[in-house]
Amino acid sequence: MKLTMRERLRLLIEAFITAGIILLCYLAAYEILGWFIEAFPNIFEDLWLVEEVYMQDQPQGFWGLTPFVFFLLILVALGAIYWRLKRRYKQYELRHIIDELHYIAQGNYTHKIRGNYSGGIGKVVESIHVLVDSTVEAMEEERRIEQSKDELITNVSHDIRTPLTSIIGYLGLIEEGRFDSTEDMQKYVHTAYKKAKQMKVLVDDLFEYTKVRQTTTPLQLVTFDMVQLVEQLAIDFELEAKSHNMEVIVKSNVERLMMTADTEKLVRVFNNLISNALKYGKGGSMIEVEVNEHGEKASISVKNDGEPLPKEAVNQIFERFYRAETSRSQETAGTGLGLAIAQSIIELHGGTITAQSNKKWTSFDIQLPLKQQVSH
Repeated sequence: MKLTMRERLRLLIEAFITAGIILLCYLAAYEILGWFIEAFPNIFEDLWLVEEVYMQDQPQGFWGLTPFVFFLLILVALGAIYWRLKRRYKQYELRHIIDELHYIAQGNYTHKIRGNYSGGIGKVVESIHVLVDSTVEAMEEERRIEQSKDELITNVSHDIRTPLTSIIGYLGLIEEGRFDSTEDMQKYVHTAYKKAKQMKVLVDDLFEYTKVRQTTTPLQLVTFDMVQLVEQLAIDFELEAKSHNMEVIVKSNVERLMMTADTEKLVRVFNNLISNALKYGKGGSMIEVEVNEHGEKASISVKNDGEPLPKEAVNQIFERFYRAETSRSQETAGTGLGLAIAQSIIELHGGTITAQSNKKWTSFDIQLPLKQQVSH
């Protein structure tokens, strides 16, 4: 720590004052000890130190001490002065730290306490820096959460407003009798009904997303065969796949893969992945679901041989409301929450999900533990 000129001057003055006090104490002790020796000579005459000080011819009094005693007294005085100045220096250090803390408390959170501090004070300063950094990080996280909430409200408002406008418009036409035939009215009702279903899908996905985003969401754990589960899903998607001129194939390096998880939530994950493969795997003919066992983990890949995704899409594909198609068309692009929900469900199970895309495959790769922690 660098002392100010004023603090240095105070330390110098304190050193002189301390030296003067010690000298006065020495003189007083010398006189008192001399008086005791004169009063009780038989008690002190055999003491070596007293003999060194008093039993010689010393016409100068206190200043006539032997060199050894004089040197000893100087050492004691220097030690006392050093101790006193060190304590004062520590007080200055604390004052500097308090001033720096007041500066940080005014909102200058990136400021670091200046100076090199050792010992206990150094550990305190280091702890303060860690505390301030963690506080700043918490504030940044809170800002990100607030920004995320604003984006969520904006996106939900956008996606709800579009079908809601259509519903109000077509129902308004019916309300005002602005149709030429029963067929026109039925067409308006059908369009309004279809838009209302789109809104319900968005609300359901939003509810599911907010639910699975909470780390305290309970899992309904059961023991099941993962191979059998994905084979059943492949059968469920068989007709839809044919309508897209695609085929769902299941591969596995084991006949059975028993694991513990929430099957209802995992089915939601695989439904989203296979649906996306059917929707976006344009030009492809195959969706391959591969299940493998690696130690204490299950590895599941859902991939299609359709057109590859752009690199920027792969990097952002798990972000909520992100859509591979730039237009926010309700007809083709869904709610944009499916993969965000899938990622949250996988993370609830202590697993990971990643995406990659090349000319041959667009693949979503999942790693899941075979057994779940009891805390879930």
